[in-house]
Amino acid sequence: MQIKRIDRDATKMMEELGVDKAGITIMAKKAKVLSFHLTGIPCGAANILKQDALSVGADVALPYGTITCSNTKNEAVLVGTVRQLEKLAQKEAAQPYGLKQMAKELKTFLHPKRYPLQIMGVVNANEDSFFSGSRFQEAEAVAHIERMIEQGAHIIDLGGVSSRPGSESVDAETELARVAPVIDLIYANGLYDKATFSLDSFQPEVLRYALDRGFSLINDITGLANPELADLAREYDARLCIMHMQNDPKTMQQSPEYEDVVLDVDRFFTRRLAAAKERGVKEESVILDVGIGFGKTLGHNLTLLNSMEHFKHHGCELLVGASRKSMIDKVIPTSVQERLPGTLAIHLKAYDNGASIIRAHDVAEHVQAFALHRAIEEV
Repeated sequence: MQIKRIDRDATKMMEELGVDKAGITIMAKKAKVLSFHLTGIPCGAANILKQDALSVGADVALPYGTITCSNTKNEAVLVGTVRQLEKLAQKEAAQPYGLKQMAKELKTFLHPKRYPLQIMGVVNANEDSFFSGSRFQEAEAVAHIERMIEQGAHIIDLGGVSSRPGSESVDAETELARVAPVIDLIYANGLYDKATFSLDSFQPEVLRYALDRGFSLINDITGLANPELADLAREYDARLCIMHMQNDPKTMQQSPEYEDVVLDVDRFFTRRLAAAKERGVKEESVILDVGIGFGKTLGHNLTLLNSMEHFKHHGCELLVGASRKSMIDKVIPTSVQERLPGTLAIHLKAYDNGASIIRAHDVAEHVQAFALHRAIEEV
């Protein structure tokens, strides 16, 4: 008899072995171990949680002194399989000290939906974007868009205003003058039948112009600061990308601070999702973007990328756009033109951690990298 570690999804191996489907469902819940960091736990709740976790086969790691309630602040690490944590959530739903709410939140993490990969190609109709290779005008922009679609882009994101750190905003009239010629050509050539078109804008009148001409995705870097954008998404049955940004492009990189970047961004998403739903936007229409480089230090960016799976509990698709951004230069000094390898490394990791929409300047290179990545995964 020989033994070999399974370095892939155990579910696939069970399917190949011909295991009964009902058996696979049961075993899959036992095959994956999840860990959670809990904070702000009342002493009584911590001790109840520890005992209940042990009773279902899971466990809770607590700081020394919790059992005697000598700690003023209690934190914990909860570890268990999906099946164990399902049982634990059922138990805690009847418990006091905030455990009922904890159980409700825990359930949202246990069965996240996996969305298919989509590559979003970037086109900028302005002269201020940080990467010159993304800047195009009118017919030249349309030719570049057609190339990206041929290379495998599922979504094309057009922008008329730079949002690089320190950039100045422009009025709606100026922005529309930049993007309207490109939008008109996209519409005239019927390109919206070949890919999804997104406008990177938060100006309602500019977005309406695009939505009237085949665009179907609003990419809002302000994260629904203007609720009118949710009204537009509902009116046109368009998708809405809500991005997190601290402050605005001009000031966002001036010493950004968070109490806990993951939880702070998560609370932001919770509030904005509620606002979108109140305006009639369907939950499945919303995309979430943690905003890599938008009011974040290198440490914040790396933490968010490493914690991407956390945000899947909202049930929305996750978008990541780190293409050629300066965080790469902060790890290894590199010019914008030389940041493609770093970009691919970041985006592959983000995909592994739950992102499904990858916003990139270099479509062909991303399509190739992800094709190989999937081939390795599917062996």
